[in-house]
Amino acid sequence: MNHLQLKQKHQHYLRELKRERNEILGFQVCILFAFLTLWELAGRFTWIDPLLFSYPSKIASLFITKVTDGSLLLHTGVTLLETIAGFLLGTVLGTVFAAILWWSRKASRISDPYLVVLNSMPKVALGPIIIVALGPGYISIITMGASISVIITTLVIYHAFHTVEPNFIKVIRSFGGNKRQIFFEVILPSSFPAIISTLKVNVGLSWVGVIVGEFLVSKQGLGYMIIYGFQVFNFTLVLLSLFMIAILSSIMYLGVEWLERKLIKH
Repeated sequence: MNHLQLKQKHQHYLRELKRERNEILGFQVCILFAFLTLWELAGRFTWIDPLLFSYPSKIASLFITKVTDGSLLLHTGVTLLETIAGFLLGTVLGTVFAAILWWSRKASRISDPYLVVLNSMPKVALGPIIIVALGPGYISIITMGASISVIITTLVIYHAFHTVEPNFIKVIRSFGGNKRQIFFEVILPSSFPAIISTLKVNVGLSWVGVIVGEFLVSKQGLGYMIIYGFQVFNFTLVLLSLFMIAILSSIMYLGVEWLERKLIKH
């Protein structure tokens, strides 16, 4: 097979790959459109209770109203900043803790049962304690967002550190490399896929922690909007808040996927 044939096959493969992506995107858009259309019809013709479930055009109308008066941007901005801060804090702390445990086998053996207990404990249940300890403000909500992901991040990344190919470590040692060089040249780069996977999980966990924190204490944010909507039986406001959470969490997830493409060459 000559160079021209290889090039043609590669171009054919790329066209097929693009066609498959477009086909999948088309199906996804059609499913979404069908769902929204059915929901709209069901709400307008009262096949479902429009008071409880609302419908898309009503949510869109409220969206425009809230954007116009500036309240939606305010609440969304507060929640987004809290979530990003909790997301970054939980991921960084979890990675640092995992590195410490990898570095010190004794520390790992001492902390192992405590990590298991903390991981099994429902972090949301600690919310009232965190709020009383840190006060009813942004710090406690960010801490909620971080605490719900830090333990699982530590466990997953620590496991990834220990499953790195041993031959890579032997090569570094054969050239006289120390433990620091082994970690930064082999362990950490080899664990990027696990770290990226953890980031994807932490996107959802951080949103859960922050929204629950806002349920408990906040006077601003999308979590506050959800609670307020329930209190005044404005379920269109609740659904609008959930819609914003879905959009923003999807954007954060896409951001992590972009980072994955930059760091990991397939």
